[in-house]
Parts: sequence; structure tokens; C-alpha cells
Amino acid sequence: MVTSPETESSVESYFVCGTPRTGSSLLLGLLESTGIAGRPQAYFRAPDEQLWVERWGIARTDSGGFDYADYLRAALAAGRGDNGVFGAKLMWGTLGEVVDKLGVVHPDLAGDDVALLHRAFGRARFIFVRRDDVVAQAVSWLRAEQTGTWYLGGNGEISGGSGTGRPPTFDAEAVHHFVEVIHEHNAAWESWFSSVGVQPHVLRYEELDGNMEAAVVGILAFLGLALPAGRVVTPQHRRQADDLNHRWIERYRAWSAER
Repeated sequence: MVTSPETESSVESYFVCGTPRTGSSLLLGLLESTGIAGRPQAYFRAPDEQLWVERWGIARTDSGGFDYADYLRAALAAGRGDNGVFGAKLMWGTLGEVVDKLGVVHPDLAGDDVALLHRAFGRARFIFVRRDDVVAQAVSWLRAEQTGTWYLGGNGEISGGSGTGRPPTFDAEAVHHFVEVIHEHNAAWESWFSSVGVQPHVLRYEELDGNMEAAVVGILAFLGLALPAGRVVTPQHRRQADDLNHRWIERYRAWSAER
């Protein structure tokens, strides 16, 4: 991957980068509520692409597929606000898929991740969301995987809100697996940022949870934007964590201490 430092002050796009259960969906809704940060969604999650294709009415090929250049144009139209700023979310596994597909659309830049993102989305900046309490994050991730409920409320997401009806079941080994995955993916993000010369704006879940407006205003400042006078930063999602999460956290910590 070729280093491509950010030298432009005018931002046309941004990506919220991280791992699941860091408040990223909450953050996307808050950013949209500002009216100046686009309409960010997880547009590039591979399992959801067919759903977005249907929502946007993208033409199908004879084989039932679609042209990724058409998909990019539709995503940009969906995610851009009136001021032209585009926003989207990328989890670690999604980044590689996106730049690989962009490399096909723009073969002259294949292998240069940041240049591909700039070419496709305009001058981009990156927000890295992470969580200090990785055990709480892992418990939340396991519960979401089991129940199929990734958020309450919502802001136009394409999937993840209907649930499966399956009740959550504590599994210490599964929690431990997600703890390890979170550490691996956070390290991978940090390595990628360093390798491509990107300085992301780092936001911790605990900061977002403690003061949502301050967290959003900080991101806007990083993007060179200012919250319009009189605009209220409004959450579109409701908190999911409850006493069950807390009990699972304690059970996992006890299990981990006895290993």
C-alpha cells in the first residue's frame, strides 16, 4: 500500500472506521442529524450490497449481478448531503473488500488504498472509533450476533434491526473469541493508518456515551465543519445494554480469572 498523506484541508468525504459495538451506528445517526455531515451508513458491507442494489434500483447484468461503478454512484448519491459531504462506515473486514473493488474500477490506482478512496469519494478523512472496555464490547457483540438485533431505533439502515427471535445465551468462550478479534482488528486499523500515512480522529465509545454533542462537534471540527447555530445533535438510536450485559461481563471476568 502506497503512503498518501492528507494534504488538503477541504474535506469531501469521511469514513467512520472501527469494530462492531463501538457506538458507530449511534454516531452515524448523530452526524446525520447535524445536517452538514451527509447521510452516513454502512453502504459497503458485502452481505448488504444486494439489499442496497434493490433499494436504489440499480440495473442488473444478464447474470444477475451489477456494475460496481453504478453501485458507487448510487452510494454517493445516497450518502452525500446538500453541502456535498459524503459519509460512510467501514469495519475492518470491509476495508479490504472496498479497495479491491475500487481497484477494478480504477486499475491505475490498484494497490494504493488511500488514493483509491480519494478518487472514488473525493478528499477523505477518517474517524477511528474504539472502546476502552473491550469485554463489554465483546459481550455486546455476542449478544447482537445471537439475537440478530444490532440496534434499537435506527436511521435508515438496510439490515440488522429486525432480530431473529433467538434468545441470548452466555458463552464465555465466545466472548473470549470476540475479545481477541477486537484486539486484532484494532491493531490492524492502527497498522493500516500508519502504513498509508493517515492521522485519524480517534473517538472512544466512552467519550461518545458521556457527551454525544461534544463528540460530534469534535468530529465536525476535524472535518473542517461547524455545527449550524440552533442545530440540535439528536440521537436516532436507543441504548441496548441492560442488566443482562452487566451480568455477562461479570461472569466472563470471573471465568477469565480462573483460566
